[in-house]
Amino acid sequence: MLMIVVINTDQKLQSPMYFFLSHLSFVDISYISVTIPKLMDIFITGNMRISFIGCFVQLYFFTAMLSTEIALLTAMAYDRFVAICKPLHYMLLMKKVNCVLLVVGSWIFGYGNSLFVTIFASYLSFCGSKRINQVFCDIKVMTKISCGDRKGFETMIYTEVLLVGLCPFLLILMSYSQIVANILKMHSKGKRQKVFSTCTAHLSVISMFYGALLCMYMRPPSENSEDLDQIFALLYLVVTPTINPLIYSLRNKDIKVAMKKMMVRNHVT
Repeated sequence: MLMIVVINTDQKLQSPMYFFLSHLSFVDISYISVTIPKLMDIFITGNMRISFIGCFVQLYFFTAMLSTEIALLTAMAYDRFVAICKPLHYMLLMKKVNCVLLVVGSWIFGYGNSLFVTIFASYLSFCGSKRINQVFCDIKVMTKISCGDRKGFETMIYTEVLLVGLCPFLLILMSYSQIVANILKMHSKGKRQKVFSTCTAHLSVISMFYGALLCMYMRPPSENSEDLDQIFALLYLVVTPTINPLIYSLRNKDIKVAMKKMMVRNHVT
């Protein structure tokens, strides 16, 4: 929330990179808001039940946030690619209307993809055990407790991982491969370090997010797969959204300066 306030109140942070970052921060807040309240209720009351409708609502909003974050991270990679590899065209390609379209498109993509997954999941039959061995209603564990033919639904999950997860990841890798190649061509060592420092925070977030995500959904089944799923789920469910603002604020000089200015201004008033 502090990141959002700082970015939207400081005139020096009114650029596409920070515009995307403010929306990413909002997605991180939404992640925690979808799942953590129920976990807190379980810890406080000991009631580990969740209603059928509540489970699907949690599934829908979590999948929406997950898909939106993937789209936003891809948009941020494109922004860095244009800024470093096509600096003369940056103001034209990343003008405000284009940035708004990218953000709106990310949210539409996230909620649209989530609606597709949730409707698909609603056709599953649950006639056996209804015990979910996970910290939230995840599509993977719901598939495990369903009965009947699950091949079609499992195929849909792997298709989702490929199209929604892996393809954007490859686009991000392509963007950063071009960025690294462009940085290595720079003659000034100081300029290379300055340009690369603007990308390291984004790369750190992507590495943590996709690392946990791919281990969760693309890892082959094993004897301890359910325990590992819980660990990886907590990584991208709690740890990554919590660390993201810290990475961006601690590695970004402009944000640190803006935060200090806001604190001084509030102290004076």
